Amino acid sequence: MCRYIRFKYSNYSAIIRSAMSGRAETPVLVSTDWVEKNLGSPYVRVVEVDYDPQTAYFQGHVSGAVLWDWRKDINDPIERNIISKEGFESLCSRSGISNDTHIVLYGDFNNWFAAFAFWVARLYGHDKLSIMDGGRKKWMIEERELVKEIPSYPPSSYRVSKIRYEYRVLLPDVRARLGSPTVALVDVRSPDEYTGKILAPPEYPTEHAQRGGHIPGAVNIPWARALNDDGTFKPIEELRKLYEAAGVTADKEVITYCRIGERSSVTWFVLKELLKYPKVRNYDGSWSEWGNVVGTPIEK
Repeated sequence: MCRYIRFKYSNYSAIIRSAMSGRAETPVLVSTDWVEKNLGSPYVRVVEVDYDPQTAYFQGHVSGAVLWDWRKDINDPIERNIISKEGFESLCSRSGISNDTHIVLYGDFNNWFAAFAFWVARLYGHDKLSIMDGGRKKWMIEERELVKEIPSYPPSSYRVSKIRYEYRVLLPDVRARLGSPTVALVDVRSPDEYTGKILAPPEYPTEHAQRGGHIPGAVNIPWARALNDDGTFKPIEELRKLYEAAGVTADKEVITYCRIGERSSVTWFVLKELLKYPKVRNYDGSWSEWGNVVGTPIEK
């Protein structure tokens, strides 16, 4: 099964013109081979998104890739929130990204934070957007070149023209949907987090909630079940069977959540971008919010 649109750099401008005229879509997944072949394209900006750039980006990155630090660049510096519209405009502008740039995202932790950045970019209306399948993990497995040179691009004047509010859901709206037969809640955390046995993954012991468990009615489909061992996504039909078997079907409004919204962005990407479910919303407040708010109902 072909999961990529493959084309050579020499033909890229024709593809872009076709996409702009509505005759083609930017692929949401591109392979490591595709990225390597398109390095240096003026139409493409490769972006590495890391939770800890010191152990990832600054140790070596894809040639020409700019850094988006997940904690500093994709999140509000003061309140618990994603970056603002103005903040996203500034981030893209300083990265040399215009509204017509094809952004290719990849990162550490099996693309958790790249998927989160993808979700934020989609929310702010960027259309030409892809994830490099397999992220840093697959690039390094294949022993492709990593460089330490920090690229510099002329700044642009990026402007957000639309915000897709329907891609996000906040706590009051989740509470209002509890018990609805037309809504599927998907908890993508580990089984031990879902049952409340542990409050946070071992690698994040200080970032947890006061109470363990899951949102009432949520099914547990860990994010990793959608991936192969090399970090790439499984074939479409396998993914479809995985979610449909748990009652997560395209006729429902689907809400994904995890602990802080990064792992659930991977599942959001699968359901919305790969399986093309019409109504998928990411609850980025996730368990770190739900498990700390007074009066929220919990199941174990």
